[in-house]
Amino acid sequence: MRVAVTGASGFIGSVLMPALRARGHEARAVMRDAMASAACFTGMDVVVHLANLAHGRATASLLHQVNVEGTRKLADLAAATGVRRMIYLSSVKAVGEESGDRPLDGSEVPAPRDDYGRSKLAAEHALQEVAAATGLDIVTLRPPLVYGPGVKANFLALMRAIDRGWPLPLAAVPSRRSLVYVGNLCDAIASCLGHASAAGRAYFVTDGPAVSLPSLCRAIGDALERPARLFPLPPALIPVARFRHSLEVDDAALRRELGWRPPFSLEEGLRATAEWYLGR
Repeated sequence: MRVAVTGASGFIGSVLMPALRARGHEARAVMRDAMASAACFTGMDVVVHLANLAHGRATASLLHQVNVEGTRKLADLAAATGVRRMIYLSSVKAVGEESGDRPLDGSEVPAPRDDYGRSKLAAEHALQEVAAATGLDIVTLRPPLVYGPGVKANFLALMRAIDRGWPLPLAAVPSRRSLVYVGNLCDAIASCLGHASAAGRAYFVTDGPAVSLPSLCRAIGDALERPARLFPLPPALIPVARFRHSLEVDDAALRRELGWRPPFSLEEGLRATAEWYLGR
């Protein structure tokens, strides 16, 4: 298939492009300054939209302008140039920040907690409107934390802390987290390119069962060949609130409807990430 990819040079896009080509697809990188050009999408079968503005310090207005209106315009342009399907990389944050008593599975009412999550949910709604008006197939993927070579932010900070032997007050934290290795996410994207069952669907995607935060720290330590130095502290005293709450997602719908299975285990993903980290 002929696939145009926005955000092709980013953390996920740089893995997706060679993965698509290895499967025999024609993959075209769409540069940010050319995203408003019809020439970028002419002759393409699918657009994979990865480019967006991350949370960080962006204002709500800027997040809406880029993530919502920018996504809507891109989808309108893709439909006008004959693209049949758009795969949109949303986020678990479009649904919520914690899972409570059971994993999020798509049946819950979305309740994003921050401006970034609200912008991703609004973009999903904008794409539904474009689909209704134009017939463009929309497939939405909502990954949890994505890790792998090139990862940044909190996951990189956690790796650095474990590598340096810093004591972490996480031994008694009961929270559980779903994750997805970038190689698994890109494989799921590839599986959505032409699968008829994916049309109009929104899927979570994960490596598999969620892991507790202490178990994740120990697994990172194993990958780095460094012991994770954890000590107990009552969860109520942990200053970072997100560490105290679970965020589990259930990707059974993706596995059932598309027959998808992640090609890499958590251990394999962490090992590849550790090799990148140690070789930087």
